[in-house]
Amino acid sequence: MRIRRLTAAVATVLLTVTGATTAAATHQPKPKPTIVLVHGAFADGGSWSEVTKKLQRDGYTVVSPAVPLRGIASDTSYLKGVLAGISGPKVLVGHSYGGALITQLAGAAADVKSLVYVAAFVPQAGETIGALNAQFPGSEINETTTNTITYPGGVDLVMKPDAFRWVFAADLPSRQAAVLASSQRPVAASVFTETVPASAPAGLPKYAVIAGKDRAIAPAAERFMAKRANAKVVEAPGASHLVMLSEPSLVTHTIEQAAR
Repeated sequence: MRIRRLTAAVATVLLTVTGATTAAATHQPKPKPTIVLVHGAFADGGSWSEVTKKLQRDGYTVVSPAVPLRGIASDTSYLKGVLAGISGPKVLVGHSYGGALITQLAGAAADVKSLVYVAAFVPQAGETIGALNAQFPGSEINETTTNTITYPGGVDLVMKPDAFRWVFAADLPSRQAAVLASSQRPVAASVFTETVPASAPAGLPKYAVIAGKDRAIAPAAERFMAKRANAKVVEAPGASHLVMLSEPSLVTHTIEQAAR
């Protein structure tokens, strides 16, 4: 009789422990997706520095690759290789020209959870970002604000130092804007006329931060593209094109919404 009681007691303890372990496993939080921050033209990964700090503080793994800025097809191919080395779910975030790149990557890379466009192009198949930028008045990227660099491999564009702050960073301190202007990376001029091959998948969640004082991409163009793509629109009324540097908290919050 004692043996039976002891056996029953042991069985009860085992069931309790097993149940508790199962419940604990069931309620384990899901791992956070990796945030991939894709910079735009005339820039590098440092343009995401403030957002990166905040995301890392909140426990996210962040990858901010150096985009070659050689063209949509070429850059997309390069970034596919970057994403292939990142396991698990990913949130793709694109600034400016980077928006065209995450649009191409969305249907070509595995485990993409959502897309976030930050003062960015959201093109559809068959379009060019140059035509999209000319569709609405307000962009001041033109022959008066850029210099050309001609070399055997092609033609690059770079922003003139005295125009950089006005076009890109009017809400940043002048010294910070001057540093950014001095370290900008040239972009192949052909990116503005290269045809975009694909639209982003319609069912993929999308978010868009609209920079209300943008002089690189007209805010009206940003809204048009975002609404056409059924993105959740987040307004930054006083922000320049470099909204991720001037309003990093708002941009970070939007990314973290997309990551949930």
